[in-house]
Amino acid sequence: MKKSISELNSIVYQVRRDIVRMVHACQSGHPGGSLGCTELLVALYFEVMNRKTDFDLDGKREDLFFLSNGHISPVFYSVLARAGYFDVSELATFRKLGSRLQGHPTTHDGLPGVRIASGSLGQGLSVAIGAAQAKKLNNDDKIIYVLMGDGELQEGQIWEAAMYAPHNKVDNLIAIIDYNGAQIDGATKDVLSLGDLRAKWLAFGWQVVEIQSGNDITAILAGFTQAKMQLNHGVPVVILLHSEMGNGVNFMMGSHKWHGVAPNDEQLTAALEQNQQTLGDY
Repeated sequence: MKKSISELNSIVYQVRRDIVRMVHACQSGHPGGSLGCTELLVALYFEVMNRKTDFDLDGKREDLFFLSNGHISPVFYSVLARAGYFDVSELATFRKLGSRLQGHPTTHDGLPGVRIASGSLGQGLSVAIGAAQAKKLNNDDKIIYVLMGDGELQEGQIWEAAMYAPHNKVDNLIAIIDYNGAQIDGATKDVLSLGDLRAKWLAFGWQVVEIQSGNDITAILAGFTQAKMQLNHGVPVVILLHSEMGNGVNFMMGSHKWHGVAPNDEQLTAALEQNQQTLGDY
């Protein structure tokens, strides 16, 4: 059943609460990028994707999502749990010894919703292209989605995959770039400038959709509608999602320093107070 924008935003508030509580509890993890992609993943799992909750790795006759920048696992795990893939109470085990919710997603423990291990950056687009081609071979008309970080685009494998997909007419694929301009060591423009990303992807033969308000549910949904309209025309689609690292927690917003730092007790309280609308903590 379709959800209203208000209902989707209620889930966003809850997921933010989950993220800061998970990272605080183990004093480890990556809150900045997780918060920046909260609206995106909520929109994907609760509105955009045609998905099943009876998870299997074959993924036949359903849309599939691959997380390439696996360090933002807190938002991924929270959204998977809130979407019904596993019990919300399991979020309390994040990064604990023996937990299925490792710091970077893995597949060997069979956590529902996780399709690839994504600790090493740069691999997700290649995997997604393979899955998209498998869909075509199986006459499966569903869509493949993959999320990458902008700093991750400094990995060469991304650009090999970017050449491959248009050449092979992989037109059932929507790649998403979390374009927040920040990575662990600072601004991407200072660490290794990405240049004109729109021009680059166009030059590689992709259709490009830009979502300027990447933390606004309405804008995200409109962007996906536009992206879907460009599928099945012989080329893949990439979305440049202009997001804000740390979005929704004022002292984390816009700073690369929160890429991989856990909040202390006082900071946790402040973050939770800024996101009081809740569906129920674990």
